[in-house]
Amino acid sequence: MENQLGSNPLATLLDLAQRARHVGQDVELDFLAVNASHALAPYRQAALWSTARGVCALSGVVQIEANAPYVQALARVFAWRAQAPAGPVPGTLSALDLAPELAAEWAEWLPAHGLWLPLAQGDGDDAGALLLVRELPWMDSEIGLLAEWADMLRHAYAARHIPQRWTLAAWRRRRMREQAARLPFYRRRAWQVGGAVALLLCLPVRLSVLAPGELVPANPAVVRAPLEGVIARFHVRPNQLVKRGDALFDFDEAQLESRDAVAAQALSTAEAEYRQAAQLALTDAKSKGMLATLQGRIEERRAETGYLRGQVERARVLAPGDGVALFDDPSEWLGRPVNTGERIMRIAAPTDVEVEAWLPVGDAIDLPPGAPLTLYLAANPLDPVSANVRYLAYEAQARPDGSYAYRVRATLAGASAQRAGLKGTAKLSGPWTPMIYWMLRRPLAVIRQALGL
Repeated sequence: MENQLGSNPLATLLDLAQRARHVGQDVELDFLAVNASHALAPYRQAALWSTARGVCALSGVVQIEANAPYVQALARVFAWRAQAPAGPVPGTLSALDLAPELAAEWAEWLPAHGLWLPLAQGDGDDAGALLLVRELPWMDSEIGLLAEWADMLRHAYAARHIPQRWTLAAWRRRRMREQAARLPFYRRRAWQVGGAVALLLCLPVRLSVLAPGELVPANPAVVRAPLEGVIARFHVRPNQLVKRGDALFDFDEAQLESRDAVAAQALSTAEAEYRQAAQLALTDAKSKGMLATLQGRIEERRAETGYLRGQVERARVLAPGDGVALFDDPSEWLGRPVNTGERIMRIAAPTDVEVEAWLPVGDAIDLPPGAPLTLYLAANPLDPVSANVRYLAYEAQARPDGSYAYRVRATLAGASAQRAGLKGTAKLSGPWTPMIYWMLRRPLAVIRQALGL
């Protein structure tokens, strides 16, 4: 039977047509197109292409690698030939018929003589073609036979994708297309969707940014070192409630007491010298003239003694008001010399807190006084803290991570049970802007910084 078919081209064509009518899937029809066509005329390579699937079948290949150079070159040749004026007409094809850059690729991957067989795959709008190539020129009898086989393939592809014209869904689709074609442009779905998107992009939204924030004391009483010395002991612990007048910490009084004793002894000596000079002044005119000098020395020693006694009294620091003592670990301060005016701790009321946020330079937006701010605490994200911006710093300050940011202080909108020191993320809301600006603000800023526009 195979010998009979091989000797009779028409019988072979009828057999291929019968096999094409009974294929189960499109992939079987693709296999027939690139491999079974060899029974009608010999060729070395065959490739099947469609606009929807690209290069979808190759002779002798089970699975196609879409990124292979050979497949990419074939796709460019198919796309160029399909757009040519004689695209849907069967005929020979060679490197001489292609553009110069495609001709070089043809010479690299394909034999000299090709046969172009156009066919449709799937829907009517899905163009396709079968390309057969070999070293020998194509004869007219072979072209006619293969053109008829290509027409059978075109019919087989079309039969497998016949649209359901008389179903209710198909009738509704046709009805909708006909009605849409008669509608004015402003009532068509595409124009309506485009208008809705444009309107949505123009809707005003709050311009908002995120910044790290925390709860800090609003009006703390700063306790600074009243004198130079070494801290000897603390009477309070961190975060301990204190009342006005409670002892906070003591300085080492040994040096102060010794200096006070020396000053007191110097005062006693000056007073004794003054009394002795006063007694001699009754008989000695020279001693009478020294009384004023000795009196001034006494006042000097008395002032020094009073100053040192005041230093001794200030060696014990008392709380300036009621609140919570905010400071670091006491062991970090004990035995460490401090200078006059150096901050040791703060006394803050537990409920007198506000929000402090650090706005990065790249996210700086216009934040007028009273702008809303919401702080989402890391310890309690389900209970955000609402506040209103009190002020935005004029200059950016260096942060511990090396970046620069603007300090933002915000007053709480109401009472809060959260304590000072809790950190989180602050959402700062600025003026109203169109949604498209809200979406493109950061990308535009990056582009302008990168390109200098």
